[in-house]
Parts: sequence; structure tokens; C-alpha cells
Amino acid sequence: MTNVKTSSLGFPRIGLNREWKKSLEAYWKGKTDRETFLKEIDEQFFAALKTQLDQQIDIIPVSDFTFYDHVLDTAIMFNWIPERFKDLNDPLDTYFAMARGTKEAVSCEMTKWFNTNYHYIVPEYEKNAQYRLTKNKPLEDYKKAKTALGVETKPVILGLYTFVALAKGYETQDIKDIYQQMIPLYTQLLKELEQEGVKWVQIDEPALVTASPAEAAAAKEIYEKIKDNVSGLNVLLQTYFDSVDAYKELISFPVEGIGLDFVHDKGKNLEHLKAHGFPKDKVLAAGILDGRNIWKANLEERLDWTAELISGLGASEIWIQPSNSLLHVPVAKHPEEQLADDLINGLSFAKEKLSELTLLKEGLVSGKAAVQSQINDANEHLQALKRYGAATNTAFAEERDKLTEEDFARPTAFEERLRIQNESLGLPVLPTTTIGSFPQTAEVRSARQKWRKQEWSDEQYGSFIKEETKRWIDIQEDIGLDVLVHGEFERTDMVEYFGEKLGGFAFTKYAWVQSYGSRCVRPPVIYGDVEFKEPMTVKETVYAQSLTSKKVKGMLTGPVTILNWSFARYDLPRKEIAFQIAHALRKEVEALEKAGIQIIQVDEPALREGLPLKERDWNEYLTWAAEAFRLSTSSVQDTTQIHTHMCYSNFEDIVDTIEDLDADVITIEHSRSHGGFLDYLEQHPYLKGLGLGVYDIHSPRVPPTEEMLTIIEDALKVCPADRFWVNPDCGLKTRQPEETIAALKNMVEAAKQARDKLAQTV
Repeated sequence: MTNVKTSSLGFPRIGLNREWKKSLEAYWKGKTDRETFLKEIDEQFFAALKTQLDQQIDIIPVSDFTFYDHVLDTAIMFNWIPERFKDLNDPLDTYFAMARGTKEAVSCEMTKWFNTNYHYIVPEYEKNAQYRLTKNKPLEDYKKAKTALGVETKPVILGLYTFVALAKGYETQDIKDIYQQMIPLYTQLLKELEQEGVKWVQIDEPALVTASPAEAAAAKEIYEKIKDNVSGLNVLLQTYFDSVDAYKELISFPVEGIGLDFVHDKGKNLEHLKAHGFPKDKVLAAGILDGRNIWKANLEERLDWTAELISGLGASEIWIQPSNSLLHVPVAKHPEEQLADDLINGLSFAKEKLSELTLLKEGLVSGKAAVQSQINDANEHLQALKRYGAATNTAFAEERDKLTEEDFARPTAFEERLRIQNESLGLPVLPTTTIGSFPQTAEVRSARQKWRKQEWSDEQYGSFIKEETKRWIDIQEDIGLDVLVHGEFERTDMVEYFGEKLGGFAFTKYAWVQSYGSRCVRPPVIYGDVEFKEPMTVKETVYAQSLTSKKVKGMLTGPVTILNWSFARYDLPRKEIAFQIAHALRKEVEALEKAGIQIIQVDEPALREGLPLKERDWNEYLTWAAEAFRLSTSSVQDTTQIHTHMCYSNFEDIVDTIEDLDADVITIEHSRSHGGFLDYLEQHPYLKGLGLGVYDIHSPRVPPTEEMLTIIEDALKVCPADRFWVNPDCGLKTRQPEETIAALKNMVEAAKQARDKLAQTV
């Protein structure tokens, strides 16, 4: 008889009411002292553990909880601290400086965690650095949980293979040297856990899902060397987000358990298991519930599927668990959530998913009859959800069904459009602009809350938004920006705002998810067909344009980003949902153009994050992603300039797709890449309009003019000056007004100096 246990791979850090975010930001602003901050963080650490204990989970993780980011935790733990931060003597100050930067030092690069919307801090390798184990965070967390709660937990560690794969600053030939330096440190960490009496440790190696057999063999050597010195500690080697290509190699690793994702694997992990078997002396940790979406599981189907898996496995023990860490979903259904019953009953957040696991375990151990009533309830909830979603279908779909190939392409080639737009827009060389949003101050947030609580009328709130818009139009005029924006003061979030105005979307009040650091978002819930109802941005954009003779950009979020940053329905292909959103946005683009707006930005910061992990799957996704963007933007006149924006990514992977978008101008986050993308552009020129961010907006630091001028001049070595734009990395929503104004003044001055130098060379 197979022993069945439930396991959690990781739990959200932020707390039901974002207590974690509030503690962090209060500490950063100096509103709480360090002692208070650490006390609050400890309380939140224990709250996350207790929630999992309350769901009767057998194997609970620790050390997934963090001050900022688990990859940064690993870097700090092994002294991967860049030289520019070495003059900071305080460990906590150093930690946050690497994440957020200082006045003197640029923060470490930030990028997406595999194909999710979570951002991690990129470790930086420095060849002559002295790496060492500075602290054993997993051990500290394990002891803390055991002392306070009397619970045996499973420390979670980011594996060495994945840590190096995520890092930057080294050449391929350096990898063996890095392993040679780091294996003794990982061994030391695990040896200390073993000596403490830890029973199981979870080592996360998601990078192994894309490893070739040769790469998996190199990773296996890491574990063999570690196991030579750590033999009394059970290791669960955990993979997720896709199937493991090198499955035969993986199951031969010298570990006691292997975790596989049976949700996002497209059925491949199960195929591998059936074809090659699974070691009877290892625990299979089976990811059977979707850890990245919020829909209630079909419990009957999951129970039958898992029972069949177990019957064919022949293993002495199996753990059932989510497909990945629950970091990517909200903590739990909030008692004050306001959603239709048929919708909320069909949802399952982190807490509820763990409860589903416990129910599935009972069904596996005691038989389906023991849980049949709960299964029946779940089935009814799913049927009610399906009926609720179907109720949104309208005649809008009929127009979408009549789209032809001509609707997916602009009729005029870019070079001709560029000539026409240069004449009609009258912009200077190296035009300056921002990405869209301006600081959302406490006053802005307070006004929105008063309006949402109906303490303010629509007229009061509308007047306030107009005042803020005018104030920042005047500020932009004073700074000397060439293309202005209205500031987006009416928007809480770049996806939420549009979803609230489209059919087929629902919005929660409390279902927050961490994006990066203390930044949390509430992803929309796409439960039905998407439909355009009425113009969403025209009023605010036209008002802003009426205040200035300069051009004001219309600001929209693109279809792929709306899809990737939403919890999307599971009963339609993602391509079809993207096209539905694109068709709705097309109506908005046309409404802006009709209202006289000549520059329209359709942002796609999440386009690359939706890229499948395996390169063989890229083309299908990138093809329909580009088609969706073009469907949104291709109905405009040649005189209308289409912009787009993308956030931190490995852009060289998708340059062909960026071309396929056929946008007139693309702006890209660039400053944290430390020039890496310029090296690529030197070999692979991009000849459409391009704006490379000249300063990092995720840091309170105000870069000097000279620093931004250097970035501009370096960019002009590989980018044509007649189509290069000067802009910050991203939107300025999270920054303070004073630092925003100071940084933009320096940016505009840098652009002026660059223009003067260009003029002197003519």
C-alpha cells in the first residue's frame, strides 16, 4: 500500500491584507524602526506557517518566506554581493540596497522568474569575489518554526544549478569554476541542516525542465559531490513549470525524492514516467493541482487521475502537492470579498488549494465514497461557474468572427509611415517622453478610496483627476518633455483599469499577488467572453491634450499583457482569449484616433514572460502574440504613430517578434541591463523607432545628467539617431514627485546635450 502525504512547495508571503508589504514600506520610509519591522515580519512568517498547518498539510516548507526575494536571499547567503555594495557594513542595508539601489549604487538587475509575472533579483558573478556561507537562513527558519510551533518543516533552498542559470556576469567557461567554489558552500549549508536533525530539504531546480541530457548530467555531478558528504539528509529535488526533457537522467540523481509538475507539463511527465518508470526507492512528489491559476479543481477528475498514477507507480510513498509554489496566487478568499456567489464559489486560492489537497488525500486513503459529498459540491460550483461565464456572450462575437487577414496588418510599410509621421508630428531629433504613469501619491490613492466608498461623487472625483492631470501637464511642459502623457491618475493598475471596463472580466478587492519586492497586484479574473462596451481612455486623454500644444500619448495595455497578467479562464485556448481582448482594444484605438490623438501607446510588458520555457514551443506562442498586437493596432491611419513598451526581459530572444509587432516605436527597460542589450543591437540592428530606458525607475536614486548622457551616446552607436527616443525605464507610478521631477529634468538636459553634440557632427 502506497503511503500518501500532502506537501506544500511554498506559500504567499504577503499576508491576507498585505501586512508584509505594509511592514516593508513603513520600514523603508523610516516610519518604523528595525526592531518593530523584524517583529512584524516574524509574526507574518508564523502566520503563513499556521495557515498551512490549519489545512492539515503533512509537509510544510520554510525559508520560502523572505524580506524581498528568495533568489536575493540565496545570493546574500553565499556572499554574492557586488563590489559596489561592499562599503555597506550593515547586512540588512546591503540586502535592500541590492534590491532597490542607493544614491551611489545602481540596484541589481530585475527580471521575470521563468514564465511568470514574479520578478527576481539577478545574482551577479564577480570573478575575484570571495564566496562563503554568510548565514544559514534555511536552518534559522527551521529552528524558529520548531521552537515556536513545535512543527517539523521542510527547508526550501534554490538549487545551485538553477541559481547559476539565473545569474549573470560570467562566460560559459566559468561555470565549472563557479560550481567548484559553490559546491562546498551548499554542502556546508546542508551539513548544518543534517546536524540539526532536519528530515527533508526541498531543493528547487526549475531550470532542469529545459536541461539537455548533457546539462542534466552536469547537474547530477553537483548532487553526487554533495551527497558524498551529506548522506543523512533526505533531499527532494523539485522541478516545476513544465516537463523534464532529461527525465531518464533526472531519476538517476542521488536524491531521496523527485518533484514533478503534472499540470503544466502538457502530459509529457506522465509519458516519461510510463515509458521509463520511476525508482521504487524514491518519493514521487506529484504536482497535481494548478499552483498558478485560481480556479477550483475538478476534484473527481483529479482524484481518479491520481489514484491511477499511484496504482501504476508501485512506490512506497507519494506526496501530492500543487504544481509549484503558491507564491503566484492570492493567500485566501477574503471574508469581505464582493463577488457573485457563482463566481467566488468556483475560485480556489492558496489556502483553499491546500484544503483541496487534504480532501484528495482522504479520498485516496479512504476511498472516493468518503469524500463524495464534497466532490459533488465542487462539481456543482464548477457547473454554476460555467453558466455564469456563458451569460456574458453577446453579439460582439459576431463582428470578431468576420475578421480577415487584412485586419491583422497595417497597409503601409514602416519607412513610409516614418516619413509621414515625421512630417505630421514635428518632433525634434531624440524626442523625450515618459512611459505613461506619474506618481500615485497618498492624495491620489485617498481620493480614489473616497470615490470607491461613495464618500465622493463622480463629479468630485472627476474634478480631482482633472486637477492632477493639469498639474502634471504643466510640470511636463516646465521640464521640457516633447511628448506628454496624462499621468494615469484614474488607474489603479494597468490591467485592472481596462478589465473593469470590458465585458467578461471580474475584479476582486483583496486577492493580491506579489509581483516584485513589496509591489502587489490584483490580477483580473477572465471568466467569460471579452467584449468592448464603451471608450475607456478617451475622456482623460482628450482633456490632457486640450491643455497643451504638444502631443499627448494615448495609453493602453496590450492584449497579451492583459491576458498574461490575468487569471484566465481554463476552457478556451489562450490564443482565442488574446484575440478577444485585441478585438476590444482595437475599438479603443480607433476611438482615440477619431478623437484626434496622434500617438497611441499599446504596452506589452508581459509579452516575453508568456514565452514557453522550451524553445521548440516558442514559435506558436510568439506568432499569435504578435498577431494579437497587430489586431489591436492595424486599423489606424499612417499619420497615427503606434508605440509599445516592454519590461525587463531577455529581448534578444524575441527581437524577431518585436519586429513582427510592426509598432512605429518600442520603448524598452534597459538601465539595469548594464549595456547588455546594446551589445546585441551592435550585431543585430533594430531599425524601427526605439527608446532604451536611460534610468531605473524602481530605485529612489536620481541619476545625474552625465550618467544618462553616457547611456544615450552609447545607444546612438548602434541605434539610428533619427528614430531614437529618450525615456525612463518604465512608468513612474511608484516614485515620489520630487525625485520624479529631478530625474526627468536631468533626462531632458541629457537629451539636449546629446542633440547639441549631434548637431556639431553634421
